[in-house]
Amino acid sequence: MKRRQFLTAAGAGLAATAIAKPAIAQSSPEVKWRLTSSFPKSLDTIYGASDVFAKAVAEMTDNKFQIQVFAAGEIVPGLQAQDAITNGTVEVAHTASYYYVGKDPTFAFGTAVPFGLNARQQNAWCMHGGGNELLNEFYGGYNIHALMGGNTGTQMGGWFRKEIKTVADINGLKMRIGGFAGRVLTKLGAVPQQIAGGDIYPALEKGTIDAAEWVGPYDDQKLGFNKVAPVYHFPGWWEGGAMLHFFINKPKWDALPKAYKAVLENAAQHANTDMMAKYDAKNPAAMKALFAAGTQFRPFPQDVMAACFKAANELYAETAAANPKFKKIHDNMMAFRNDEYLWWQVAELTYDAFLVNAVTRR
Repeated sequence: MKRRQFLTAAGAGLAATAIAKPAIAQSSPEVKWRLTSSFPKSLDTIYGASDVFAKAVAEMTDNKFQIQVFAAGEIVPGLQAQDAITNGTVEVAHTASYYYVGKDPTFAFGTAVPFGLNARQQNAWCMHGGGNELLNEFYGGYNIHALMGGNTGTQMGGWFRKEIKTVADINGLKMRIGGFAGRVLTKLGAVPQQIAGGDIYPALEKGTIDAAEWVGPYDDQKLGFNKVAPVYHFPGWWEGGAMLHFFINKPKWDALPKAYKAVLENAAQHANTDMMAKYDAKNPAAMKALFAAGTQFRPFPQDVMAACFKAANELYAETAAANPKFKKIHDNMMAFRNDEYLWWQVAELTYDAFLVNAVTRR
């Protein structure tokens, strides 16, 4: 080969090397999915996790894998997201598993159960305590593969027209509350209602319900609940660490290249961490604003908490006796919870308790 030809060929090779695209982009197919969210666009934290997820997937695949996000109601109503995945109407949904306890109470464990795990413990159980495997074993029966997709942290106990002062005040209470917790409150005489996020305000305003829980200060302020109910109770003992999921149609998941599965897993983990961080960053300012606007922050009385704890344990025993799938996950999660609190009381609790007193009483 002549010198000029050699240099030309070598230069072309170097140029090609310099602009070569990532191997994953070269070897992977074009994929376009639709994602239906259970949440309205106005909730930038919880709905926003879907955007974070989709953006990460696109960036990691050089835009070869694209996911278009739709808010609740644009394809299917928010509470029908699971059906849309099971039936293959869409490829992926971002939703709260406990919305579907009417099909099987075992769905509750994918989000939160009364007096269950806090957010960090939920992540630990799912990632290193067998939780993900147990949940996906259950979800597989509904044609679903699930990836963790966010956490709100411990939620507030909700907005009430009248303060809860005794256990008797729960009797006859019409309350919007999701998941397994509604069944616990039924034992104490409440009348639970499952209402999608965007429909809570008008129900509370019209008096169709007496109380409603959603998430916490940041989201609740955006939804305006303080305008229609004066008392803000805490804590939300039914959601110590409410987790969201990306539900993926299992045949679609199984058909993906291994590299794309890894992309989805990493994008979901990013969204999972990002949502918790946003809530932790945004809730304090919202709480201050609500307080300044006259919101009455009230802890649930200890006898009310104790009565709810007793009712929850009774319901767990009853449900586990009748439902082996529920029992399998319940027993595993609660054993994990009990061990976690052996540790939590030593360092985490004492550290936080000291600083709460030291900082807030200055």
